[in-house]
Amino acid sequence: MRDVQEQIVDLARRTSEPVAVQLLRSSAAATLAYLAAVWLTSVPAPLLAPLTALLVVQVTLFATLTTGIRRVNAVVVGVLVATGFSALVGLSWWSLALLLVTALTVGHIARVSEFVPEVAISAMLVLGVTQHADTALDRVVETVIGAVVGLLFNLIIAPPVWVRSASEDIEEQAHRMRDLLLRLSEEICRDRAPAGTLSDELDSARRLDQDVARVDASITQAEESVRLNPRVKEPLLTRIVLRSGLDTLEVCVVILRAMTRTLLDLAQRREDEPLFPPDLAPALRELLANLAGAVDSYATLITSQVSTAADEAEKFLAIELDAARISREHVAHVLLARVQQHPRQWQLHGSLLAEVDRMLTELDIDKRSIHLAEELDRVAAETREKHPRLHKLAGIGRK
Repeated sequence: MRDVQEQIVDLARRTSEPVAVQLLRSSAAATLAYLAAVWLTSVPAPLLAPLTALLVVQVTLFATLTTGIRRVNAVVVGVLVATGFSALVGLSWWSLALLLVTALTVGHIARVSEFVPEVAISAMLVLGVTQHADTALDRVVETVIGAVVGLLFNLIIAPPVWVRSASEDIEEQAHRMRDLLLRLSEEICRDRAPAGTLSDELDSARRLDQDVARVDASITQAEESVRLNPRVKEPLLTRIVLRSGLDTLEVCVVILRAMTRTLLDLAQRREDEPLFPPDLAPALRELLANLAGAVDSYATLITSQVSTAADEAEKFLAIELDAARISREHVAHVLLARVQQHPRQWQLHGSLLAEVDRMLTELDIDKRSIHLAEELDRVAAETREKHPRLHKLAGIGRK
């Protein structure tokens, strides 16, 4: 019974995800485009209309408005090229090859950017279903109907906002970083330097770079989804918070990889002895555990959409950072005394402290506030430069 309930809950959750919503939206738009083409044209099977609608209805409203026109141009160019070929030479292997070369060339000339292949695709589709020149107008009308239906569909039914999925990706990235820090904190207290284990952890730290690239793609999609979307109250602030948050985590990933490399270097030089002495290992373990908590709290802070949740996350982050700074000072004093007694590998000890300091600086709350303010000012200045007339009109409206 519990398995059935879990499956129902999982199904309900999936149907509310943007992927499922976008699937239904694309299908509905294509179907409506087909019905409109059947009603407005005399083509027996106007499949070009739903094809165009499917291409135009993008994941986000911003993408629809920015790429929809180029997609329509690509399809129209392909239709016209195929219509000319069908009237002159018909369909054969050599005419198909010539059609592809011509369509791709014309696509570059028409400057449809990344949609050049769609010129050739549209041309092949049209050439395959018609070889009569008098149907050219019907094919163009089909394309226009599909494009209009797709654009109107996105204007009337706003596309899903991908902020939640991007926030989840950020939190998962922070969890991976937190788990790595916690594992490193456990390795520090081993009786013998764990060089083999730390080598595996270094591989894990390097894989975090690939994870950052995936999160970056997710945030890019989220940034587009909030632009021109009436469901988002503060799209600019949402975009900047997510992007700046990922930038900070990306820097922390680099620091974490360097920290793991430093610990591995220490372990390789101390194969028959503990990585750190008994009076230092617990303090370092506590320091890394505090850093792990700070990374987790930072991710919660930048992904919290409710002000109360953000306030609580900021309090937890401040507590974790204060605890980490106290632990860092204790570790620094113990390391200084140890270096004076045993100067071996003092460079690695200093490097470890420097990496901790860099991560604390990146996660600092005040620095985050300053960075957000700078990004808002930068975007506002770019907007003024790109659209000076709109800026003047907005200034007049405020007066």
